Amino acid sequence: MRSESRKYLYDILRACEAIGHFIEGRRLADYDSDLLLRSAVERQLMIVGEAMSQATRMDEGLADQIDDARKTVNLRNVIVHGYTVIENETIWGGCPGRCPQTPGPGRSALGVAGLS
Repeated sequence: MRSESRKYLYDILRACEAIGHFIEGRRLADYDSDLLLRSAVERQLMIVGEAMSQATRMDEGLADQIDDARKTVNLRNVIVHGYTVIENETIWGGCPGRCPQTPGPGRSALGVAGLS
């Protein structure tokens, strides 16, 4: 694995950890009513999606080793380009799968990069 790819995977880990910290003890109602929380989570999801896009573009076959790599990039694209139609439930529903404590890109990216 290229060192640049490992850096992107590390960025995914850091962003996933931040999301986990932001949403700990929170509910959808909190997310709906807190602009700062929504902004923070969406920013980290954009980082996860962009880092995933760059890493998988750089290393052929990496996407096959990471759970939901394409979905992660797609969510980033919706946040960035479809922000006027995105619903809070969609973002909130995507948070747990983006955090390293649960199965998903954060967890599998760690193993692929040898960071777990």
